[in-house]
Amino acid sequence: MAILILVTGGTFDKRYDEVAGRLDFAETHVPRMLELGRCRIEVEVRTAMMVDSLDMSEADRLFVAQQCARAAESRIVVTHGTDTMVETAAVVARELAGSGKTVVLTGAMVPFAFGSSDGLFNLGSALSFVQVLPPGVYVAMNGRYFPWDDCRKNRNLGVFERIGD
Repeated sequence: MAILILVTGGTFDKRYDEVAGRLDFAETHVPRMLELGRCRIEVEVRTAMMVDSLDMSEADRLFVAQQCARAAESRIVVTHGTDTMVETAAVVARELAGSGKTVVLTGAMVPFAFGSSDGLFNLGSALSFVQVLPPGVYVAMNGRYFPWDDCRKNRNLGVFERIGD
């Protein structure tokens, strides 16, 4: 069975709008990223929303969790903005408790469209982790994975880390 990649936006999918002079969204970069990464696993890419995670509401987080719960796939990668990734992971974990599904949230500190993004690496890592981790909800960033409730974004270093580190 395919792995579902559920797109929610975040820095991962931002682009620079030259006219407005700001970052915004058009369409997801995930298919191009999979092509560049020479992905050879079966995936289904589905866009749930295209928003900055700082603009996500609790209803948006619940919608993401419901999309995961309703998915036929038991292995799911969610692309998400890094600022509130852990908050969404908490809602997903609550809604999927006991479901037997493995969900890995990932994102980027730099937009893929900028060319020097960590997004491609993080997506590849998340796709690898989702295939081997036991059921549960995780965050994958910077080549590491974390249980959703044992990580945080270190804004000073621009990385994710375990809470106890």
